[in-house]
Amino acid sequence: MTVNCVWEHNGNDTLLYADRFAGAYARGESLEEAMAKMPREIASFLRWRGEAVPEEISVEITEEKESDLKICDADSDVLFESEKEPLTAEEYEILKALALKSARDFLCLYHSVPDKNATAHPPRETFYGSVPRSAEEMYLHTKNVNAYYFGEIGVGADNDGDIYACRKRGFDALETTPDYLSNAVVAGSYGEVWSLRKVLRRFIWHDRIHARAMYRMAVKVFGADAVENPFCF
Repeated sequence: MTVNCVWEHNGNDTLLYADRFAGAYARGESLEEAMAKMPREIASFLRWRGEAVPEEISVEITEEKESDLKICDADSDVLFESEKEPLTAEEYEILKALALKSARDFLCLYHSVPDKNATAHPPRETFYGSVPRSAEEMYLHTKNVNAYYFGEIGVGADNDGDIYACRKRGFDALETTPDYLSNAVVAGSYGEVWSLRKVLRRFIWHDRIHARAMYRMAVKVFGADAVENPFCF
C-alpha cells in the first residue's frame, strides 16, 4: 500500500498527514523522521477502523505546505487540495461515523484512567497556553474545540455534555444547513481557511493527538493493564 501524504512544515519541524486516512498523522523534527513513523500510524489507524493491515506500507509526499506556525506544538492550518472537493452523502456518512467513533473511543479511554487528575508531565507552555497534563485537562481541552470547529464553517454548536454528545449535536445542526455536502471553502478565524472535509479530518486528528498523549501518560503512571486502548496505539 502506498499512502499519499501532505507535508506541513516550518523549517525542519514536520507534520505529515495521510491524505485519504482522515486524521492519521505523524510528527517529527524532520521529514525523514515523520515518514519513518507513518507506516506504524497507518497500521494503528487501520486496526482502529477494524480493517486488515497490509504487509508493506510506503509513503509518498503529494502536497507541501510551508508554514510560519509552531509545527513542533502541532499548530496547523493546512487545507488539503482534496479537502476542497464536494462530498457525496456516502462519503459524509463514513467520515461522520469515524468522527463520532473517535469521540466515543476518546470518552472510553478517559473513563478508564483510574485517577483523572494524575500526571507524569511537568508544566509546559505552547501557542495556545498551558499543555494539558492530566486526563481531565486533556479531555476538557479536546472536547472544548467542538463549538470552535463547527463555528469555523458557520454551524452553531456548543461544548455542553460529554465529547460524544456535543459532537453529535453539532452534526445534527450541520445537517439542517442547505447544501452542506457542497463542502464550501470558507475563511474562518485567524486567517485560516476551512471546509467541512477539513473539520471532519481535524476532529479525528485532534482526538488522536490527545488520546495518544493521554494513553502514554496513563500507562506511565498506572501501567498498561490499567488503561483501555480503544485507538490501538
